[in-house]
Amino acid sequence: MEQFIPFISEVGFPIIVTLYLLYRIEAKLDVVVQSILSLPEQLKE
Repeated sequence: MEQFIPFISEVGFPIIVTLYLLYRIEAKLDVVVQSILSLPEQLKE
């Protein structure tokens, strides 16, 4: 059990940061996908 506490402190923070950044990138990618999907309609005009 004593070995897990340093492991969590060393690995836990980078995992949390990575998940947070992936969540933010996902939201931005949704906007990009919507823009790409609406592009053919805008080009018809």
